[in-house]
Amino acid sequence: MSIKRKMIMSNLNTESVVVIHSAFEKTPRTVAMVEVPADVSLNQKLEIAFEKTNSIDCAWWDNEGVTPMFPDINVCRSTSVGDMVLVGNVKWACKSDGWKKV
Repeated sequence: MSIKRKMIMSNLNTESVVVIHSAFEKTPRTVAMVEVPADVSLNQKLEIAFEKTNSIDCAWWDNEGVTPMFPDINVCRSTSVGDMVLVGNVKWACKSDGWKKV
């Protein structure tokens, strides 16, 4: 299979989720679009979005599959408890013990 075909096929098997920071802000704000595999469980999608928007080995906005959605990359914190992820049309709040539907 050609590289171009592999890239097209991999894009067909992903979906975008939206990461919304709301824990420490006055109003919630969208900070990233994260590509997640379409064929994994909802909980896995949420965990992937959380992990990819945390600075572990590098600034999180440099992670593969992440599109930053904020104007100044020097002022965006990592995703935290209290923030949300939008999967489809349902928001999920990050809690200390998992995820809760908003």
